[in-house]
Amino acid sequence: MFQYVKRPVKGRFFFAYIHRMNFIGNLIWLVFGGLAAALGYVFGGFILCCTIVGIPFGMQCFKLAGLVLWPFGKKVVPSTSSMGCLSLFCNIIWLLCGGLYTAFIHLIFAAIFFITIIGIPFGRQHLKLMELSFMPFGRQVIY
Repeated sequence: MFQYVKRPVKGRFFFAYIHRMNFIGNLIWLVFGGLAAALGYVFGGFILCCTIVGIPFGMQCFKLAGLVLWPFGKKVVPSTSSMGCLSLFCNIIWLLCGGLYTAFIHLIFAAIFFITIIGIPFGRQHLKLMELSFMPFGRQVIY
């Protein structure tokens, strides 16, 4: 059904159909709500960046917007930067000011998508977004 095409990348081989499927998933995601959600995160990031105190939170909104715009093929991993206690403090403020709400909304959408077999990949992306929107400080997105 699928032809496996091996392409060398720095000594490793990957299958081209995986990247094609990521591209198709991202296009479907973008058309059916990803663009609107990303614009919402960008707008919130601009509003937060209007104040000096809100700049770190606005930057996290921009990180979320990038992931919401094109989620397939990306991973969320713990960051290697050493923010220490400041990361925990900022995550607590983030949770109290809307992070818990956005994580809950992503959880609800994931549950809705998991009802159908076709929606399972989109539900997995919402769980990935939930992880990042719950506590974004100390996390990075790997492309």
